[in-house]
Amino acid sequence: MKVERLETSAYTIPTSQPEADGTIAWDSTTVVVVEAVASSGQRGLGLSYASKAAGVLIEEELSHVLTGQPVEDVRSSWQAMVDAVRNIGRPGIASTAISAVDIALWDLKARAAGLPLFKLLGPVREQVPIYGSGGFTTYSERELIEQLGGWVAQGITRVKMKIAKDWGARAEEDIARIKAVRRAIGPGSELFVDANGGYTAKQALYVASQVAADGVTYFEEPVSSDRLDQLALLRRAAPMDIAAGEYAYDPWYIRDMLAAGAVDIIQADVTRCLGISGWLQAAQIASGFGVPFSAHCAPTIHAQVGCVVPQISHLEYFWDHSRIDSLMFDGAPRPVDGCLRPDPGRPGLGIDLKRADAEQWRVM
Repeated sequence: MKVERLETSAYTIPTSQPEADGTIAWDSTTVVVVEAVASSGQRGLGLSYASKAAGVLIEEELSHVLTGQPVEDVRSSWQAMVDAVRNIGRPGIASTAISAVDIALWDLKARAAGLPLFKLLGPVREQVPIYGSGGFTTYSERELIEQLGGWVAQGITRVKMKIAKDWGARAEEDIARIKAVRRAIGPGSELFVDANGGYTAKQALYVASQVAADGVTYFEEPVSSDRLDQLALLRRAAPMDIAAGEYAYDPWYIRDMLAAGAVDIIQADVTRCLGISGWLQAAQIASGFGVPFSAHCAPTIHAQVGCVVPQISHLEYFWDHSRIDSLMFDGAPRPVDGCLRPDPGRPGLGIDLKRADAEQWRVM
């Protein structure tokens, strides 16, 4: 059985209300969907949260590379795609495009075998712990507490909020909001914060010192993840774990972050890090360095691959993506006791596109 063609579409879904982190605001999210169609007619589904430009790149640069490739040879197809984008620049849009296609190829291979993806790859565990993630800077304090407190009430005992509002210009407001959330969720839950690279190193160290007593255990991207020297400095100086890695567009960037001693927890995103093939490599690299590993966003896909890696601390149950997954796909897993568990009775990724429902948001 061979890959006959790729079918690509894109959908832009409005947010439920305006959202922002410390450095950018948005009112919609675009999902690029790829279906790998085999000569048998069987289909594999892949996706990436990216610009629709990734869909154009798939059509113009990747489709012909995969035509006629054996369905079972996913890794050689992955290498062919990586090689094909050399001259147009792999990091960024090209990496998200490759990611979506690679996910579709793995889904197709698992469906052809009649197995859930995590069973095809070989599970280490049957479920993965999650943390609830949202807490946008556009939320009022009441909305912030309602969302994070709601997750805790559902048994999700780790929650994350956005800080560094207006590029760190409101540090005291950030600190006050952190303290308000801690009071609301109680001492038995872990509180994570994410600055999205919005602080300077000195601002980040100041905020870390002010909220350490509030039980903040995880500080994501206190400064830009491109500033590995500053991340390493903060890792040594801050009293909580420093995390980063979501903007790794390949597993080798993960290696460089770990070699620099920049983080206590390394993240990788299957929809950016060259797909499932690249993400699994990133997990192995983290295991080799002995550094805890976490998955960024895309909870439905990470629920599958998170079950097969050597070790994983948790995956991000991101509000936008969990909402979109429920709107657009049948079979998206729901949290149970603070974990996501792939359905062992559904082949592949365990999801199917709700074509009629999704059509209202189609932009490509």
